[in-house]
Amino acid sequence: MVTPTHRIFSSIEVSDTRLIKNVLVPSTVKFRQIVVTGPPCSGKSKLVEKLGGWPEEGYIDLATEKWWQNRIFTFRPREVHFGFPFVGFEESHAVFDLEWLQSPTDIDFSRVHLPPGKRGVFSVDWRNRYAFDFQLLPAEQIYAICKERSKLGTHPIDLELTLQRVQLAVTAYEKLALFFHDNGMLVYFRDRFDGKPRTIVASDSADAA
Repeated sequence: MVTPTHRIFSSIEVSDTRLIKNVLVPSTVKFRQIVVTGPPCSGKSKLVEKLGGWPEEGYIDLATEKWWQNRIFTFRPREVHFGFPFVGFEESHAVFDLEWLQSPTDIDFSRVHLPPGKRGVFSVDWRNRYAFDFQLLPAEQIYAICKERSKLGTHPIDLELTLQRVQLAVTAYEKLALFFHDNGMLVYFRDRFDGKPRTIVASDSADAA
């Protein structure tokens, strides 16, 4: 049964799953395919740690040609932050960059490079090389986690966050997940810590525009 949410798309739980290091993933996903992403405080590091993946996070600029060949992807499972080419900004920004949070705009998807699919017997199917595991917890929960983390003083941006700004970050990653999905890339997401993987089944064109 399709479960409508506050998101820009509808989704269902992945019915065919298997356990990798006690983490449920779609049965078709291999250990070395997994790339974990999502907004700050969404549980990316925790998930990668449970999977026994590469401990260091990486940064990928989606406006860079052939970003999918970046050496960051050599070691997987891996946590990555994406740099988004936002409308009106010459350079890409992460969703926690204060410059964008102070003047938020939509993603300029015309500047996002997409990996190619398989073009021949000996070519690499880059579009299906990675399985992107998006951590998309509710904005209210992420905001509460960031506020608690701010007490530690480890991430100065935490002091600048508001619920509205966190929602902007979550929505940006929702739009990216939908964009990847609509372009034939391997995408699933989780809406809670230790949650079951979910897959996108339909978009709300009004919200996604």
